[in-house]
Amino acid sequence: MNDVTILIITAAASAVLAGLLVKYLDRLRRKDAETEARVILERAEREAENRRKESELEAKEEMLRQRSETEKELTKSRDELRERERLVHKRQETMEQQAEHLGKQERMVESTQRRLAERIEDTNRRNEELSKLLDIQRQTLHEVTGLSKEEATSRLLELLEQELTQETGAVISKHEKKIAEVTDVKAREALLVSMQRYAAAHTAEHTTSTVDIPNDEMKGRIIGREGRNIRSFEKATGVEVIIDDTPGVVIVSGFDPVRREVARMSLNKLIADGRIHPSRIEEIVAETLEEMEQTIQKQGEGAAQETEVHGLHSRVHYMLGRLHFRTSYSQNVLRHSIEVAYMTGMLAEIIGLDGMLGRRCGLLHDIGKAADHEIEGGHPKIGADLLKRHGEGPEVVHAALGHHDEILTEHPYTMLVATADACSASRPGARRETLERYIKRMEELETIAKGFGGVDQAFAIQAGRELRVIASSKQTDDNSAAKIARDIAQAFEEQLTYPGEIKITVVRESRFMELAR
Repeated sequence: MNDVTILIITAAASAVLAGLLVKYLDRLRRKDAETEARVILERAEREAENRRKESELEAKEEMLRQRSETEKELTKSRDELRERERLVHKRQETMEQQAEHLGKQERMVESTQRRLAERIEDTNRRNEELSKLLDIQRQTLHEVTGLSKEEATSRLLELLEQELTQETGAVISKHEKKIAEVTDVKAREALLVSMQRYAAAHTAEHTTSTVDIPNDEMKGRIIGREGRNIRSFEKATGVEVIIDDTPGVVIVSGFDPVRREVARMSLNKLIADGRIHPSRIEEIVAETLEEMEQTIQKQGEGAAQETEVHGLHSRVHYMLGRLHFRTSYSQNVLRHSIEVAYMTGMLAEIIGLDGMLGRRCGLLHDIGKAADHEIEGGHPKIGADLLKRHGEGPEVVHAALGHHDEILTEHPYTMLVATADACSASRPGARRETLERYIKRMEELETIAKGFGGVDQAFAIQAGRELRVIASSKQTDDNSAAKIARDIAQAFEEQLTYPGEIKITVVRESRFMELAR
């Protein structure tokens, strides 16, 4: 019992002590909290004071900045106002000057109007006086001449028209002469440049129609028994073989140059082979014909490639190749066509035309010569029809048709082709004539010249490029001699066809003799 009481008392005492301890601890915590609160309040007050001071400083700085900006804006506004005042002042001065200038102009206009009015009055007065004088003169002229006004007007107009016609003709002649001189110089320069740029060989080629044989015994083998070999050969080739007494030569004659060339090549092959009989002849001729067809085609294609003319029909290539075996006055027609192509292209480029089209026109201008012995008509018409059928353009067709000036020229390329054709044909050494034709042309020149009155003798020299005429000193004088030279030149142009030009020189000599005794 006592122990329980003690325990209870002890527990109560412990509880009381615990309560007192808790209260003490609570009091200590409160003191600490109050101390901490005071520290925090003091710190907050100090921070608030600092922030207040910082805010005051920032406000002062902002106020100073705004004041500075305001002063700058005020300064800028004052400057703008001053500039505007200056401009306004300047404009006012300008307007005052303009007003003063306008006042001067108005005074000048008024003065000019007064002077014009005075002049108009004076002019009207003078016009009236002139009208009166003209009426008096007109009446006097009518009385003197006996002509009416209409008749006098018509006569005056006729005189004026005659004078104007003469003056106009003189001016036109002067300018035509000047233009002709300039154009002649330009044309010569263009021709010389194009001819020099294309340096072609002038030596003429000649397609021979003779075949050399090793001995006269070969003639008998060519003829064959009872002439069967020569008949077979002529039948297969379409040419005529002439075997005469000329030693070492057999002549092949034929109108078609290609057939004649095939015959010449076949005969050379037969002579080299030695086996000459009808079957061998047919075999060799057929083989040569195939080779010739290929050669002709290659010649045409090579000419087109050389002149850079593309897009031609295969038939046109073939006809071009045939020109390789055609000659004109001993000039190879294909080489002549190539030369004309180059010169036409150069001339076209010089005057600003299409050089490629010019070369095409020049290359194909003589293509009709490849078939003129097969088709009726001249080679210009044949060539034009052939080119038209194979899709060539109007410029190319017209150049082939009109390069000999047989029709009216419609395209400039035709004139260029005609010019290049004449240059190519008239080159020294390009063409040569037979002796008979040469003699005939020289005789024609002398005969035409001797047909004029006052001409004693005429001599053609320099291969027909110059004619010396001896005029009678009794029947002619210097003026008539000059007229004879001009008339002979005109007769040559009308009656003859010749390349280049012919120089006519008229010589008139006066001799005076006296004897001293």
